[in-house]
Amino acid sequence: MSLRQFALTAVALLAAASVEDTHAAPQYHTVAVDGVKIFYREAGDPHAPTVLLLHGFPTSSHMYRNLIPLLADHYHVVAPDLPGFGFSEAPARNQYHYTFDHLAKTMDAFTVALHLDKYALEVFDYGAPVGFRLAVAHPERVTAIITQNGNAYEEGLSAAWNPIQKYWKDPTDANRAALREFLTLDGTKFQYLQGAPEDRIGPEAYTLDSALLSRPGIDEIQLDLFLDYASNVKLYPQFRAYFRKSHPPLLAVWGEHDPFFLPAGAKAFQRDNPKAEVHLYDTGHFALETHVSEIGAEIHRFLDKTL
Repeated sequence: MSLRQFALTAVALLAAASVEDTHAAPQYHTVAVDGVKIFYREAGDPHAPTVLLLHGFPTSSHMYRNLIPLLADHYHVVAPDLPGFGFSEAPARNQYHYTFDHLAKTMDAFTVALHLDKYALEVFDYGAPVGFRLAVAHPERVTAIITQNGNAYEEGLSAAWNPIQKYWKDPTDANRAALREFLTLDGTKFQYLQGAPEDRIGPEAYTLDSALLSRPGIDEIQLDLFLDYASNVKLYPQFRAYFRKSHPPLLAVWGEHDPFFLPAGAKAFQRDNPKAEVHLYDTGHFALETHVSEIGAEIHRFLDKTL
């Protein structure tokens, strides 16, 4: 077979696959909510149960690009970019208050705008305190929670948080400046590569994240959120009270070598929600970059029995 014939055959196969499952192919939209234009990815049958995917730092809904098709065969999957992240708008700091309370308020408005009356949450990193705020505010809307390295327990915080915790306690210019290393390309690559099989990490993910972090003004937005992360830790008791009271079906899928969120944070969910399932994977913070097939299958199994 010639190279041209091979290419034509590949195109035909891809076209056939897209015809067979048009819902699985993501669509890309924007919607204006809370004064911000939010970019989001959407796939699956809109009449199927919804799964809302909330990303973390320093990434965007792009981190879910390989997971979305794995879930969209049976579920309606929606993955927004938070304000200041990815391809959502990043209003100036004097026009939008960059706190986790405000991010949650915007995401709440996003769910209302899309008429998402009930949804399962898949949360990662920053997406966890945003998603857990939604669950506390509207427990009747949340059908299940999947947390992928999304923390709610003090024992889940590693020593890598020390410079940020120092800034919480003493928010000086010097302590703020010391955190800029997290915003560099090397800082972003560290989050992807540390504890992970590096030969399974494609460079496009951390390169895109770094490029978006390098836009004018984004550094100050991210430093504001570093400072406000202390508000999430203060809310941990409230999140845990929700887990104990509501007992949402909960699955923790965790990269066990995450330099920021320790496996103890994953296992702690079972203390407040004894039926919570915990699965650890031999990888780092961005577990979906290396184990999307395994984690996707686990999430699908969990949702299939839950929703």
